[in-house]
Amino acid sequence: MDWFIVVFLPFKLLVLGAGMFFAIKWHHDQGENEERAAVLRTGGKMVAVFVLALLCVGLFAFVLSRMVGLDLSFP
Repeated sequence: MDWFIVVFLPFKLLVLGAGMFFAIKWHHDQGENEERAAVLRTGGKMVAVFVLALLCVGLFAFVLSRMVGLDLSFP
């Protein structure tokens, strides 16, 4: 069973890396057709949605961990 991690991890990194490369390339190619301001405005909206979603997930994890009784106080 130890071989699974040795095979799976590089395969996963390769597939995710290729997917990210082609996603970034596709978005870059799409951005050349639009105006620069529109691309920046869309990028700003995406960053705002991502940060909001990240805060919601973090808050949900904090509340859920408090509900199950985990001690999250600083020493």
